[in-house]
This record gives sequence, C-alpha cells and structure tokens, in this order.
Amino acid sequence: MSFEELDHTADYLFRCRGRSPEELFSESARAMFSIMFENNDATGDACVTKEIEVESDSLSNLLIDFLSELLFVAEVDCLVLSGVKPKITGNTLKAEVTGEPFVLEKHGGGTEIKGISRSGVEIEEISEDDGIYYQAEIIFDV
Repeated sequence: MSFEELDHTADYLFRCRGRSPEELFSESARAMFSIMFENNDATGDACVTKEIEVESDSLSNLLIDFLSELLFVAEVDCLVLSGVKPKITGNTLKAEVTGEPFVLEKHGGGTEIKGISRSGVEIEEISEDDGIYYQAEIIFDV
C-alpha cells in the first residue's frame, strides 16, 4: 500500500500501511530499505534469495523482530535487500527475501540503521470507506 516519512527529532519515523498484515510488513521492510540503500534494485544474475523465519508473542513484536532479522541478514551477509514476501500464521512469520551482494559503487550513500525502536510500535486496524487496512508507526534508530 504505502509508507511515508514523518518528522522526528533524531531518528527516522515512518508510518506504514497495508491491506493485510503481510502487506504492512512488506511496506515496513521497503521503508527500512529506503533508508539503508541508495539503490536496492536487485536484478539478473546478482539476485540472492534467502528464507527467514521469526516467531514472537504479538503481531507488533513480530513486526519489530522481523525488521531486526532483515537488518541482521543485510549486515552479516553483506546484502542489499530489495524485496520480501512474508507469510504470517499466528505469531510466526516465514518470508522469502531477495537482494544482491553489496557493491559500494552501486549501493553506497544509504544510512546505517542501528536498530528498530520498540517504543510506541502498535499495529492498528483501521476501517475506511474503501475497506480495512493495517497501520504502524516505526522508529528506525540511526
């Protein structure tokens, strides 16, 4: 659906929306990737696919843990992540993540994220004329 940056004093604050929890999680990942990488379009032979699984005690904590796991994978495996296809069952998420190896000349210029803030993250289910959507505001600590 969408994500937008909001004003915040020191870090990055994003409001993310999706028509389903999976779409909300995917948009939240896209928001994070937009901070981390100047260019994150993985294409062709350089494309890498990884499977991740995360479990948590609530949907809000699952979102934070999911984003934290993506951050971990990007840093440890030195990957530029560009896409994610999450599937949520209860409090478990399985996702296929795509990206490519980091190349400074192509991907440089982003901002390093230290972590995902747990402060105030709450997933809201909002009803509007055109249907229901899910929304969360997330602070990315830089």
